[in-house]
Amino acid sequence: MLGNLTIEEVNRKLLHIVAVLLPLTIFYGPLLVEVPRSYACYLIFSLLVVSLWVEYCRLNQSLFAGWFNQLFGSMMRAEEKRQLTGATYILGGSAICSLISLHSEFSAVTSFLCLSLFILGDAVAALVGKAVGRIKVGNKTLEGAVGCFMLCAFLTGLVFPQLPYFLDLWGGSITISEIVIIAATISILEFFPIKLGRFVFNDNLYVPAVATFITIWVHSGLVFN
Repeated sequence: MLGNLTIEEVNRKLLHIVAVLLPLTIFYGPLLVEVPRSYACYLIFSLLVVSLWVEYCRLNQSLFAGWFNQLFGSMMRAEEKRQLTGATYILGGSAICSLISLHSEFSAVTSFLCLSLFILGDAVAALVGKAVGRIKVGNKTLEGAVGCFMLCAFLTGLVFPQLPYFLDLWGGSITISEIVIIAATISILEFFPIKLGRFVFNDNLYVPAVATFITIWVHSGLVFN
């Protein structure tokens, strides 16, 4: 493999990408099934509760931990064997976004955009950073951040506008300024983790929600000013 990129890391990020089903559920689920958006919120929170129960069993019951590690141990980072996994944090971040989506249809489309971009951008940042990263800042690489930015800009400008209902609920076309700001927000938040003393917040939990709020604020400002 290239650089420090391993098969285990590739498999981990491929599994990570499957999480795109979460924002798809939040946005398209209620539209396709014709139910209130609160149903998608209930579903995501139910999955989070199940995931937390699995984490509890994994961390406190040796028999269950052995079975879990046999199935997923190769894709887990060393620190995750003693704490919550990234998958549970992604579910937590998705649950927060599902709550935001209840506010309005624009909030729903923005949550869908930012959560999807973070999941995919984070995966690309890790893969690029491991493969060709040279300039390091903490555990991150500048090359990974650039890869994240480029993917987010490409998806925001060319892919998401082609998706059903997206531009209708967005309220028109996405401007170049919005594309740059949204991509930069995701990549910067992913690159610089929030710390409180020695405690580092898991970016899977807060980045999608923070990016959603910033995008809502930016879009409102660009539209009305």
